[in-house]
Amino acid sequence: MIRLFGQDYPWTAPEILIPAAALLVLLLLLFAIFRAASRASSNAAPLLREVAWLSHKVQAMGDSQERLSGGLSHVAEAQAKSQSAMLHLMENRLAEVQRRMTEQLQGTSVRTARSLGELHQRLQTIDKAQENIEKLSGNVLSLQDILSNKQTRGAFGEIQLHDIVQKALPSDSYRMQATLSNGRRADCLIHLPHPPGPIVIDAKFPLEAYEALRRADNPRAVQEANVQLRAAVRAHLRAIADRYIIEGETADGALMFLPSEAVYAELHGNFPEVIREGFGLKVWIVSPTTCMATLTTMRAVLKDARMREQAGAIRKELSLLYGDVERLGARVENLDRHFGQAAKDIEEIKISTDKATKRARRLDNFDFEELAPADPSPVLMPRLID
Repeated sequence: MIRLFGQDYPWTAPEILIPAAALLVLLLLLFAIFRAASRASSNAAPLLREVAWLSHKVQAMGDSQERLSGGLSHVAEAQAKSQSAMLHLMENRLAEVQRRMTEQLQGTSVRTARSLGELHQRLQTIDKAQENIEKLSGNVLSLQDILSNKQTRGAFGEIQLHDIVQKALPSDSYRMQATLSNGRRADCLIHLPHPPGPIVIDAKFPLEAYEALRRADNPRAVQEANVQLRAAVRAHLRAIADRYIIEGETADGALMFLPSEAVYAELHGNFPEVIREGFGLKVWIVSPTTCMATLTTMRAVLKDARMREQAGAIRKELSLLYGDVERLGARVENLDRHFGQAAKDIEEIKISTDKATKRARRLDNFDFEELAPADPSPVLMPRLID
């Protein structure tokens, strides 16, 4: 900013130095001209003309400078107005931006609070799920502890077998932990009719051999585990055949219950010779699913046997029912005959009532009738009884 002629102008130093330099050049020219005029008086007239011309030019330059100053002042005023309008516009824009930023920040804070609330709820859900997972892991560890012991594993299979039998058969058609004549105790004895007779279901769980097979990571380990599982299942099959198939007391066969679908599938998928050996010993291997299907078939057999046992009682009851129906038919006929006789009696009563009504009507008109002159017969009383 430069102050010139009592006013401030937004000029820079290079912009003001150019007119100043021009004015300085003119003054130097005037000084040179006057100096030359003092030395050469013979050339005074041209020099005077030159000076007049130069003075005229200087005056013109002064007028141009004044006009330039007026234009610059107008430009300064316009620039000041433009700056004021720009400042006002910038203030409005800043206020609008500030308002929008405030609204966006408020909306963002609300959404953030909502998101934090939802995140808190999800964290609570995750905490509950974590607690359930911890409980489930504890239960899994407990189940592993149970299955690691042969006695507890046998109890696990017996409980599962009892639950399946209880759901499939009536309570009087089986007995758990039944003792046979040879002193052996069967896990479950189902009282089927002869034939085939009572059949034994015994729970077995060759878990160690199966886990060894699952853990095997090389061909040799797999082969050893296969041998171990095959030997364990064959031992169970022979034990069941020797202990629970008694001629004249039990059926000519028994069931071996495996409380694991995975072990059952492994045997049927990779050990068919073991399954065939069980068929030869008349010991059939069943899983929880196939055991339920087998017990459903046994339930139908028990129902058919009980119906045959009750066939004589049913025929006796049917005979008595037939006699009751015959007596009922005879009594209905008697009742129908009585109803017919009553209807006939009612019809005769109606006839007698009509006759009595007619005679009563004639008696009511008897005193007002005149005897015919040609009829000398005495007046007779009408008969009241037909």
